[in-house]
Amino acid sequence: MHTHLYLLALAALQGVTELFPISSLGHSILVPALLHWPIDRNAAWFLPFIVVLHLGTATALLLYFWRDWARLIGGWLRARGSVADPDARLLWLLVVGTIPAGLLGLLLAHRIKALFGGFGFAAIALMVNGLLLVGGDFLKHRRGLRSLPTLGWRRALVIGTAQALALIPGFSRSGATLVAGLGLGLDYADAARFSFLLATPIIAAAGVLEVPKLLHAGVPHELLGTIAVAGVLAGVFAWLSTWFLMRWFGEHELRALRPFGIYCLAFGAVALLIG
Repeated sequence: MHTHLYLLALAALQGVTELFPISSLGHSILVPALLHWPIDRNAAWFLPFIVVLHLGTATALLLYFWRDWARLIGGWLRARGSVADPDARLLWLLVVGTIPAGLLGLLLAHRIKALFGGFGFAAIALMVNGLLLVGGDFLKHRRGLRSLPTLGWRRALVIGTAQALALIPGFSRSGATLVAGLGLGLDYADAARFSFLLATPIIAAAGVLEVPKLLHAGVPHELLGTIAVAGVLAGVFAWLSTWFLMRWFGEHELRALRPFGIYCLAFGAVALLIG
């Protein structure tokens, strides 16, 4: 397979695993290694490539939830920044939830990936992620339900802090926030909505902050078109993943996370055995 096709395959993988609770970072380490994809992660063009994928995923989330964001921002404008309006309050909850992962990402992301970015650790972390997802279903049946509009500031902060687990390869951002939301009493649909809304500014910021590097990285001319297509492809798969997951969590009141947990346990174990 030509190098350009491997990059497009990685873009599709990123688009799916960024939103599914199965760790995009873990899969980006495990899958290319297991399948011997000839992708040099240390090449100067690789970071710009990942930046474009993140921008594609963030764009897909914004397009899917544009009505939600328009309503939230409209509520904030109506309330002039206060929490009197329910939509304005939810927007502030998202701001509060974004702070922990944003700060930890800026301060620790590179150190964490350098310490824990190995193949074996990613496989083990993916299995632990699977156990967390299965545990999330258990939490769902042990907590009384609350609606998203009644989510408090402390609970939003807890969910946002859980999002920082995704800095460790093998742990899923959406998985951590979904399980945290379920543990705090949200149902699957509300936990998923808050998780995906919360992910949008973090993923977008991860891309935007690296744009200067993208502009000065000296990407080979022959890869420019492929990288652009890869960003679109990641966005398409991210949109489709969000569409599927919002329906999945809206229609399943029992064991909605268990299939993903079992998959993570199985894939992590297989990776350890054959990697």
